[in-house]
Amino acid sequence: MSNPNQKSFPVTWDQFHRDSRALAWRLTGLGPFDAVVAIARGGLVPAAIVARELNIRTVETVAAKSYDHQNQAGIQILKEISQPVFDIARQGGKILIVDDLVDTGNTARAVRDMLPNAHFATVYAKPKGREMVDTFITEVSQDTWIFFPWDLDVAYVAPISGGTD
Repeated sequence: MSNPNQKSFPVTWDQFHRDSRALAWRLTGLGPFDAVVAIARGGLVPAAIVARELNIRTVETVAAKSYDHQNQAGIQILKEISQPVFDIARQGGKILIVDDLVDTGNTARAVRDMLPNAHFATVYAKPKGREMVDTFITEVSQDTWIFFPWDLDVAYVAPISGGTD
């Protein structure tokens, strides 16, 4: 974390799985959805869980990059959404977009512009990006850095007080 005042929120695999399933529960009354679009990479795991729980068989990805480790940059679309998903949307099908987190909302805005009528869901939301999503599970403060399970390894952590015992 580059800012010493920034809070950290480590998320375990178990917690992330529970939160992703909670997202699926929250979405059950809004479907059925004809396709899910995962925002790669962070949205891949929750999208797979949601797709399983809601029995969505058409799973697509869009790859967007807005971070270089922990520093935000401009949005780059590295992989576009495939034409068949656009066709489903054009024919009135319900599309669900899933990501792990909405932070500033920049990535969400770029993807929402591609599929403006889709339902956008994230597991976690920060205040600056919250208005970009339709459904989320947990809100965290803007100055909190979420460490997802794929970012972590089991290691000793010193007490918050700075003590050594």
